[in-house]
Amino acid sequence: MQRLSYQAIRAALAGDNVPQIRKIRDGCRAMLKARPDSLPGLRLMGEIEYRLGQFSQAEKWFKKALAIRPGSAELRYNYAQALAGRQRYAAAIRELQNAVALRPEYSEAYYSFGLFSERCGDETGAIEAYRKAIAINPNYAAAMDRLGIIFMNQGALTEALLCFRKVLAFQSGNPDTLNHIGTIYHHQGEFEKSIAYFRQALAVRPDYPVTLNNLGVALKSAGKVQAAIAVYEQALALKRNWPELETNLAMALLASGDMERGWQKFEWRLKSAKLFAARPKMVKPRWQGGMTKQGRTLLIRAEQGYGDTLQFCRYVPLAAKLGLRVILEVQPPLVRLLRALDGVSQVLAYGQPLPDFDFYCPMMSLPLAFHTQLATIPANVPYLSVPEESIGNWRKRMPDSRDMLKVGLVWAGKRRVASAVLAAADHRRSIDPSLFAPLLSVEGVQFYSLQKEGPAAPVAAGLIDMMTECQDFADTAALIANLDLVISVDTAVAHLAGAMGKPVWLLNRFDGCWRWLQQREDSPWYPSLRLFRQAQPGEWENVIALVCRELQRLAGQLR
Repeated sequence: MQRLSYQAIRAALAGDNVPQIRKIRDGCRAMLKARPDSLPGLRLMGEIEYRLGQFSQAEKWFKKALAIRPGSAELRYNYAQALAGRQRYAAAIRELQNAVALRPEYSEAYYSFGLFSERCGDETGAIEAYRKAIAINPNYAAAMDRLGIIFMNQGALTEALLCFRKVLAFQSGNPDTLNHIGTIYHHQGEFEKSIAYFRQALAVRPDYPVTLNNLGVALKSAGKVQAAIAVYEQALALKRNWPELETNLAMALLASGDMERGWQKFEWRLKSAKLFAARPKMVKPRWQGGMTKQGRTLLIRAEQGYGDTLQFCRYVPLAAKLGLRVILEVQPPLVRLLRALDGVSQVLAYGQPLPDFDFYCPMMSLPLAFHTQLATIPANVPYLSVPEESIGNWRKRMPDSRDMLKVGLVWAGKRRVASAVLAAADHRRSIDPSLFAPLLSVEGVQFYSLQKEGPAAPVAAGLIDMMTECQDFADTAALIANLDLVISVDTAVAHLAGAMGKPVWLLNRFDGCWRWLQQREDSPWYPSLRLFRQAQPGEWENVIALVCRELQRLAGQLR
């Protein structure tokens, strides 16, 4: 066999010519038969096997090389890569610690240390490792990029943006970095900037479904729903059967009022591994609507948030009218309230043993099962209520304010920290309670806090807060029944008030949820609900000013 130069071997290992790499391996094996303790040969065999994806073999050869030269930082680094190839990340990190002990300025080892720490779920360790790599090599764009991604996922958006801007300084036009910056601006509610960066990324790499998906999200958030739909469909032509993309298209279609296509596409949400991950898998058949034999039992499984359950439980009476015996499986704080729902036979909390049933249906698939269109949304309210005795008990605890308008306030939704996307949406939908000062000064109104979690209102605001006494949504519903009006951001309490037929003014962020449709002040889901939407992203002052005027008018009618 013709002997290759060192440069030719390096070039082959850096390329994709697998037959050529295998030929080099054959030659290296022959050389090691003659010289089994050849350090260059052992190292080269390790590199070859690693390049071919044979990580256990690579590990063996690097280990033999280390037996000859245990003080080599480079061999420790290579051995760590082979261990990581077998997903032995903790062992790989130990070898990298040995490598940097031997060579403290080994930036590549610190970078790998960061990667493997991330694989182990140790983001703190990863941040420290990436920072050390950057301190050694300030131009280390890959380390800066990973550091930015961690900060972005943690919601530290300012720090993340700083990292990504530094990457662009080294790698102008990097489409991944442009995509990351667009994502950060979207999280911050700067949708037009977000769109601009996604378009820059696509100018470099036009047919990338991930960036197209992100552009679609930003366009929808900016109120350009039809443009978002077109972009999603462009992305689907490149990557079909991607649940996140299909679900985003579904929400855009629903926001546009195209319920027929929207509900069908919305079924893709069920492909998400996280949705029912902690709950028993269903082996019984899925109910998809239509008549069945009388007396069959249907299990309806709640999903996602409290508000979703409160909105879509309205379909239970319709299922019962088909002759089905309906069992609900819902979040524990909703159990007592939903036991009074018309048509329900049994209500179970998540985690309770399931009784025998014939069919099941995810709750948010019920609109599809009943072929729901805008004109056929079942909006007969109230469909949720509480006993008069409970209402009376709460009335006794409330101060006597018969000559005043009693108004409940909610300024923040439940925090969702599972992902940066949800955390950012929570921030955009919530209002700093100090901004309510003009509203709280309206005469003739007694305000009640309906805020269960989140930032507390200033003590000087004078809200009556009885929420510590509310153990579940049945208690909250009884309290709401004693009020004249609920003013709320987009959270479960707004759905509860709407389901009870109570007047509710929903303070809606600019990039409102798909269920509130586009450019409407009313909702086909809740006849008693009125929408007050931001005119610009993040701008709550004008919304509150409008609500103040309307509340003054309403309070004046009582005087």
